Amino acid sequence: MKVPDIKVTPPGPKAKEIIARDHSYIATTTKSAPVVVKRASGSIVEDVDGNILIDFAAGISVLNVGHAHPKVVEAISRQASEFTHFAGTDFYYEIQATLAERLGKITPGTHRKKVFFGNSGTEANEAAIKVAKSHTKKQMFLAFLGAFHGRTQGALALTASKAKQRAGFFPTMPGVVHVPYAYCYRCPYKLTYPSCDLYCANIIEDVYMKTVAPPEDTAGVFVEPVQGEGGYIVPPPGWMDRIAKIAKDNDLLLIDDEVQSGLGRTGKMWAIEHSKAVPDILTMAKSLGGGLPIGAAVYPAEMDFPESGKHSNTFGGNPVACAASLATLDVIEDEGLVARSAKIGEHLAKRLDEMAERYEFIGDRRGLGMMQATEFVTDRRSKKPDSKRRDAIEKDAYQHGLILLPCGDSAMRYIPALNIPRDVLDAGLDVLEECFKRSAR
Repeated sequence: MKVPDIKVTPPGPKAKEIIARDHSYIATTTKSAPVVVKRASGSIVEDVDGNILIDFAAGISVLNVGHAHPKVVEAISRQASEFTHFAGTDFYYEIQATLAERLGKITPGTHRKKVFFGNSGTEANEAAIKVAKSHTKKQMFLAFLGAFHGRTQGALALTASKAKQRAGFFPTMPGVVHVPYAYCYRCPYKLTYPSCDLYCANIIEDVYMKTVAPPEDTAGVFVEPVQGEGGYIVPPPGWMDRIAKIAKDNDLLLIDDEVQSGLGRTGKMWAIEHSKAVPDILTMAKSLGGGLPIGAAVYPAEMDFPESGKHSNTFGGNPVACAASLATLDVIEDEGLVARSAKIGEHLAKRLDEMAERYEFIGDRRGLGMMQATEFVTDRRSKKPDSKRRDAIEKDAYQHGLILLPCGDSAMRYIPALNIPRDVLDAGLDVLEECFKRSAR
């Protein structure tokens, strides 16, 4: 099979017809490229017009093991033939307990843990909010500018990546104070690492806790070890450990959002493992289900809700999703995908760095493992974001057989499946470079 193979420039006639129906009947959300999938396998997508494309988006890091992995498909089919739903928050079934036990073992820390299952990262973070408030008896939170933790009213209060995500929905949950993230390429304090001595972390104690976020009222700090929607921002060495120490010294819970960065994406099972920090609560979703909706908040057993009914849902820990999740974890382990993410991520970063050297409109290349991004600028001196160029490259890419996703003001993320074949990865990167060449003309 030729990969990619474009027979008609996307969107083709069948795709256009489906997109028109979508626009007529489906709520306006965040749809990006007009790629209409017919079937997919591994890192290859066939659209409804017969085009063959390489997937560098992986369902927004949902498909870390690729599309329709045979072991995941078999687990889904087997469980669906037994029973598809039994309200795991009201009744019992073994597969849910098995998954919870396994998540407790593979998340940081050796303490006994409990798990709350939901259907998404947003639901996982909503559960974390409630666990933190219930346990600490405090109502405020610290979060970071550029953060994305979800769009429901509680999680939206933590989110601060784009104004349009919050516009028109005031008031959200009260009591969230946002501080700048460690975005070294665009340091809000105009300082330079490491001479800054992690000022962006220290200021939390030096200023915020003395003014607007008193520790006695603040339950915890929500943090992405690598910011996702905000632009794939990787904090400098030592920053995460400093944040963890500030939280511990001031009796705040450290709440680690691994929804996009977890499950091997950064070359570690969890992105926070690039530091020594151990979170109090860890949230996950996206790739946890291998393509099916499932999210989870994992926390120490002693933080569990004191009575039944404090928090619940209907579909959380659905048996089919649990089966898919267990199979996904098996694939990650059996195929050594965490180590592969680190290794092939080095190759991905190297090729992106080579492109950054050749094209002046690339201001920054950053990332860990298979969670990489480039940021586009009008010129490297001013660092002015160039979202128009980024968006034009995204369009050019899918028209030539490469599926990409933007993030931040002017960044593009590269998040293929962790088991993408090396030749397919390189073929996608070749398409990307050709897009850069055309953009530079």
